[in-house]
Amino acid sequence: MSDEESYELLGFDNVLLPVGDLGEAVGFYERAGFTVGFRLDEAGIALLKVGGETPGVLLRQEEGLGHRPPPWPSPRVWLEVPDARRAAQHLTAADVALLDPAFSVATGWTVEIADPWGNVLGFTDYSKRPELARRV
Repeated sequence: MSDEESYELLGFDNVLLPVGDLGEAVGFYERAGFTVGFRLDEAGIALLKVGGETPGVLLRQEEGLGHRPPPWPSPRVWLEVPDARRAAQHLTAADVALLDPAFSVATGWTVEIADPWGNVLGFTDYSKRPELARRV
C-alpha cells in the first residue's frame, strides 16, 4: 500500500458533541427530531441517528461543561433534510429555538439551532440544486 492510499478519506465516522448532561441533551435532540440509536449512561455517551447511515451524532458528557447561550463562534454541523423551512416549523413547534429564521444558501435553505452547551446544528435542503440531494 502506498502512502497516498493509506491516507484516503473514506467518509465520516461520527460527529462528537460535548454536552454537560446526557439526559438533558438526549431530551433536547429528541425534541429536535433525532432518534437515539443507543445510549450508554455508564460511558456518558448516546448516539443520535442521521438518516440510514451508520455514523451519527455522538453526544459525549463532559464533566463541568455548563450551558452557553448564543451567539458565539462555533463549528457548525449541517445535516441534509428534504425541506429546511418545514424543519424550522417542526423545531419551533417542538419548542426548539432557532438561531435565526431559515435563510437562503447556494443550494437551498438552511435553519440552525444550538443546544444548551453551544453546539450548533443546521438543517439544510437542496431545493435549489436537487441534483445534489440524497434523494429527489
